[in-house]
Amino acid sequence: MNYKPLLTLAAAAAALSVQAADLRSADVHNSDDYPTVAAVRHMSQLLDQRSNGKYKIKVFNKSALGSEKETLDQVKIGALDMNRVNISSLNAICPKSLVPTMPFLFRSTEHMRAVLDGPIGDEILKGCEHQGLVGLAFYDSGSRSIYAKKPVRNLADVKGMKIRVQQSDLWVAVANAMGANATPMATAEVYTGLKTGVIDAAENNEPSYEGFKHYEAVKFYSYTQHSMAPEMLVISKAVFDKMSPADQALFRATAKESVKFQRQKWDEQTAKAIEVVTKAGSELVKDVNKAEFQAAMKPVYDKFMTTPDLQRLVKSVQDAK
Repeated sequence: MNYKPLLTLAAAAAALSVQAADLRSADVHNSDDYPTVAAVRHMSQLLDQRSNGKYKIKVFNKSALGSEKETLDQVKIGALDMNRVNISSLNAICPKSLVPTMPFLFRSTEHMRAVLDGPIGDEILKGCEHQGLVGLAFYDSGSRSIYAKKPVRNLADVKGMKIRVQQSDLWVAVANAMGANATPMATAEVYTGLKTGVIDAAENNEPSYEGFKHYEAVKFYSYTQHSMAPEMLVISKAVFDKMSPADQALFRATAKESVKFQRQKWDEQTAKAIEVVTKAGSELVKDVNKAEFQAAMKPVYDKFMTTPDLQRLVKSVQDAK
């Protein structure tokens, strides 16, 4: 009997099974060119090249697979492979993820990037593994500021304002500390909420303000810059644990490499977003009394940085050069 054709078929089948190891990753951002969406696709290209086609990632953005909370629940049980989320979405289940989310923690973009690229960042990335989520990398999310139908220059301007915040206890506390009425809401609902007056304002970075078309509803973007909370790329621990150590190392390495790509795209996207919204009539309000906002945040730190471990991490960030 000639076994050669059978062996050839077996080899072909094996090759096809390797080729079919495509992972699904979720993202809520609408634009296919949004920096985080593009960065995960860049990671996929690197994986494809270095694994000889064994691994690829297909990105489902535009909330195609659900909200960040819904997709995180899927990743935790291995029903979805990967997810790009704002780190605030992890606050309720991963205590260490609270640290880089804290208001006015980072002195500058350069300070934030240096901290998250180092051992402090690696410690925070590992902090969700007990929840079935392996942190691979941090992506920039810029600085978050308030946008509304009127300028926000001081705390008095925010008092009583209904501000959409992420579905996180921390962000509810931040808005309330400003004197606002925090209104947790999924990203996909914000545009309608602003248009109909269900909310008076929201807070986010310039690319999100532009990309989600929120500038069509409210025209004043006030630079409170109260947070530089990053995005986080996670992979299901159930999926990750099935990989060989070499493949795990490959995923970690390509994710880290995608960070440089994302940051470049982020800086370009921010400049482009500012150009788009100003041409559309938005006003960028920069004479904000940040010191007044920062002073109001002490109760937030007292409420959330309650353990010696979290307090140690905060001090490590503040002391980092």
